[in-house]
Amino acid sequence: MKKYIKIMMVAVLGAYACSAAAREDATRDSIMQLITGAEMPTYTVSITKLGAKGDGVKDCKPAFDRAMRVATRRGGAHIVVPKGTYLLQGPIHLVSNVCIDLQEGAVLRFSATPADYLPVVKTSWEGTFVYNYSPFIYGYGLHDVSIIGKGTIDGNAAETFATWRARQKEDMQLSRKMNHEGRAVEERRFGEGHYLRPQLIQLYKCKGVTVSDVMIINSPFWCVHLLQSENVVCRGIRYDAKLVNNDGIDPEMSRNVLIEDVHFNNGDDNVAIKSGRDNDGWTAGTPSENIIIRGCHFKGLHAVVIGSEMSAGVRNVWIDDCDYAGYCKRALYIKTNPDRGGYVENINMRNCTFDEVEDLCYVTSMYGGEGLKNTHFSDIRGVHIDGLRCRKVRSHAFVLQGTTAKPIRDVTIRRADIGEARHGLSFEHTEDVRLQDCHIGEPAGVPSQVSEKDKIFAFSLPLRFFFVPLQ
Repeated sequence: MKKYIKIMMVAVLGAYACSAAAREDATRDSIMQLITGAEMPTYTVSITKLGAKGDGVKDCKPAFDRAMRVATRRGGAHIVVPKGTYLLQGPIHLVSNVCIDLQEGAVLRFSATPADYLPVVKTSWEGTFVYNYSPFIYGYGLHDVSIIGKGTIDGNAAETFATWRARQKEDMQLSRKMNHEGRAVEERRFGEGHYLRPQLIQLYKCKGVTVSDVMIINSPFWCVHLLQSENVVCRGIRYDAKLVNNDGIDPEMSRNVLIEDVHFNNGDDNVAIKSGRDNDGWTAGTPSENIIIRGCHFKGLHAVVIGSEMSAGVRNVWIDDCDYAGYCKRALYIKTNPDRGGYVENINMRNCTFDEVEDLCYVTSMYGGEGLKNTHFSDIRGVHIDGLRCRKVRSHAFVLQGTTAKPIRDVTIRRADIGEARHGLSFEHTEDVRLQDCHIGEPAGVPSQVSEKDKIFAFSLPLRFFFVPLQ
């Protein structure tokens, strides 16, 4: 009877796992139907017809400004940028129904002079709403915007903006103080005399976005920042952006996002999903949700990160069929602390392969040891990992660090195959954690039989190994 009950329990658990996976597939597929990206305009014009010259010397910003006016007047425009190097002494401010098509061999090289990115614009910096230097390519409140083609976007930031990290602490702390005090965004003005680096591409409150195939290098800060945007396709993007804090793609308070077939090689997180920091996140109340990451090739610091700015919540994320193009510190990193509040729920990672990492999957509610005196505990639940492979883990394979107030709940790890790990599992303050068909180190195989040598060793042990004297 006991054997029969055990078999039934195994069958039920297996059936439950299959049905849960089927439900997740159906949910993901229904979300995919909502993600179309930008509609492409039909009117086409070459940027050279509007006064640009690809000699790397002439300032082409006036030509791009002219192109945006043409697009507005004609109800949309497909701006073709032929082979050549186009210097821009200032940002491109996009309009609706516009496509910038960087043809192979075309390079947009942005000025390294900070004053060129003034006046300040409404933006966000590490989860706090501020006015700051304009992102180099910026769109606010637009629809149907695309940046496509095999060309290159060169932030040219190595000698200026990239050096600002060493000088940013005072402004970073001021922005966070304004956040915590609930200061009006209109009063949070940075820019000249301050050192908060601008993003390379920021699409803020945009609907219908496509960024595809372009090469991104030398970004001043985050490379592609999707802020409060929806219906976004990022496909086939390539990176060589190893300056400081060069996150690859940051969906923040955004929904219905597809990140597909991207070749990452950037100096920080590859994909960092965020939803606002502390008070600004709670006030906005706009979660990042319905994000599908598939067929990507990770290289850099962390492959996929959720947080630490996640106060409005993150839910419904799929990471499918991805692998490594080089070293990654962590494959999946979910990080929050008692400053943040918010929640993380329904995170799915399936059929992914990594080579050598420090930690494979790390989920923590105590990130950075910050917020220990606060009580804005985050609710992390529904983390499901299936079919994860890794050759070597230098530290911990799986870490779950919840809190007594909000344990991490409902975690499933199935079919994990890890060749070597210094430490296997480290779980604290967790509930309802399930492991199935997992190997950390070589699979055990058939147990060895008792040999004559084993018998001799056992009977040769002193009696003190078998008897504990009564006290």
